[in-house]
Amino acid sequence: MSATSVLIHLFGEIALLLWGITMVNSGVQRAFGSDLRWILGMALRTRFQAFLAGIGVTTVLQSSTATALMVSSFTAGGAVDIVPALAVMLGANVGTTLIVQVLSFDVTLIFPVLIFGGFMAFRRGKTSRTKDVGRVAIGLGLMLLSLHLLSETIHLVERSSVLKDLLASIASDPLILVFLSAFFAWLAHSSVAAMLLIMSLASAGVIGAPAALVMVLGANLGSALNPFLEAMGGDPAKIRVPVGNLATRVIGCAVALPLIDPILSGMSAFDPNPARLAANFHTIFNVVVAAVFILPLPWIARLLVRIFPEKLQASDPGMPQYLDKDALDTPSVALSNAAREVLRMVDTVEAMLRSSQDLFREDDISRVDQVSRTDDVLDRLFSAIRRYLSSINHEALSEAEAKRLSDILAFAINLEHVGDIIDKNLMELAAKRIKNHLRLPKDSLDDITSMHAKLLEHLQLAASVLMFQDLGSARRLVAEKERFRDLERAVAQKHLEQLRSGRSTGDTSALQLDIVRDLKRIEAHIASTGHSLLEQSGELKPSRLIS
Repeated sequence: MSATSVLIHLFGEIALLLWGITMVNSGVQRAFGSDLRWILGMALRTRFQAFLAGIGVTTVLQSSTATALMVSSFTAGGAVDIVPALAVMLGANVGTTLIVQVLSFDVTLIFPVLIFGGFMAFRRGKTSRTKDVGRVAIGLGLMLLSLHLLSETIHLVERSSVLKDLLASIASDPLILVFLSAFFAWLAHSSVAAMLLIMSLASAGVIGAPAALVMVLGANLGSALNPFLEAMGGDPAKIRVPVGNLATRVIGCAVALPLIDPILSGMSAFDPNPARLAANFHTIFNVVVAAVFILPLPWIARLLVRIFPEKLQASDPGMPQYLDKDALDTPSVALSNAAREVLRMVDTVEAMLRSSQDLFREDDISRVDQVSRTDDVLDRLFSAIRRYLSSINHEALSEAEAKRLSDILAFAINLEHVGDIIDKNLMELAAKRIKNHLRLPKDSLDDITSMHAKLLEHLQLAASVLMFQDLGSARRLVAEKERFRDLERAVAQKHLEQLRSGRSTGDTSALQLDIVRDLKRIEAHIASTGHSLLEQSGELKPSRLIS
């Protein structure tokens, strides 16, 4: 076989390996993404818990980059300290070595079983999780198949004097080897793929054991470049964890590179197999780096905060804070970001409701304009959230995540409608009252104040339903809507009695009824979150929610 044919086969087999890794990663995220995110979030308390969580989550995902994105969603805005975030990355680096350890053994007889079993699960599965697990099995099978094909092709390199001489000339320069393996790991976005290629070259005798160990160092450097490069160009605070992760790798490689020969001598006594040597060194390197750096992480964190202080930005309430574009390919992280941004919409609506409540007692016309400007902020947040949700990789969404996306978007739409009602209806009524010098009766003002207080309470309850999917809170929200409707009827009846008795003029009575009508419409939009969750659980039949 010619050198060109060998290269073509190598490129195709490497592409098959990368596709298998992609299938495993997307399948795991679709099947267990929210569960993995919950585990990781619960563990971000101490550095040692975070380290173990990083190992577990990355072993399942086979991607330290995906783990880094999850961590960034917690650390954005200072929600989680940088120390456990750095510990997660140390654990993630160890986690990537475990799958390499498994694949370093002869598992060629397993890939037909995995591909066939995964295909049956994907085609015959009754639930989306079963289909996603089938996707994972197919991906693992393709990875093993690609390794088998790679080993067959690389053996041909031994008979190609041109390629063999080229690799032999490169192997004499450790820095070039580090650069090449780092470049491949960065290009593939996977240290696993780089390690499997190195092991295949080593087992075929194309590169010697010393060169294989040097290339292992490069693969570790290359995989740390991906999160670093993706974090550049934004808030300097976002780059702290990637820089810390890259710095530990650089220091580890700088120390290990001059010691390759004695390390090789010591390791060869236990297992001289070239592929196993590379896999074992990969694990030992990351375990040692983690052991060395996990204790001084607080000092490292303080240094990173000093070097990369948080960027001071002009306060713009309409500018989204949590919609990280780098997370769009990781649905569980992106949906969490969108939900956090929706909570900012909740705060904005709450401020508008409080201003609305005050403007039926006060005569400050300038506050009407202020509420209108606040609605512009709400509209900008809604537009940003809608664009962000539409940009999420929908192919990677599990069934549960697709429902979650729909719930978040529906809640954001309802909040935007509430803002429009306050701005275009309630503020118009408030301005009319102020300009015409109308005074509402004290008991009517008390009723309006009471209804506003209920709306503020229900708004927070709806936010809780969205974030925690709590059926008890959803039932309470739906029940409160019925009580609010009864309150609206009682207030309307009272206004009619006041009009008949002459205690209220036609203008003030019409004003009161219009206010109560708009508050009822707001309540319906807020309560729809509870209706939606109960319908999904089967407790309520689908109905027309806004009434």
